[in-house]
Amino acid sequence: MHPPLTLHRHPMCAEIIEEFQKCHLEHPITKFFGECTELKIKLDRCFRQEKALKRKANFEQSKKLKERLHALRKETAENDS
Repeated sequence: MHPPLTLHRHPMCAEIIEEFQKCHLEHPITKFFGECTELKIKLDRCFRQEKALKRKANFEQSKKLKERLHALRKETAENDS
């Protein structure tokens, strides 16, 4: 199963999404027998890479936020003393 195939949400995989959708339109019956499987595999790989990049960016952002909070707490503790 894959996420909704909206191009604006997956710019990194847009080309593969278009090919996959085209394959499904061109092969309405044989898609059930593996006609578009190769594209599906490419799409899954692309989604995994995209998710890994997003996860890494979110982790970096959370690290920066934790550092800011730590500095703020330290500053607040110094001001209270």
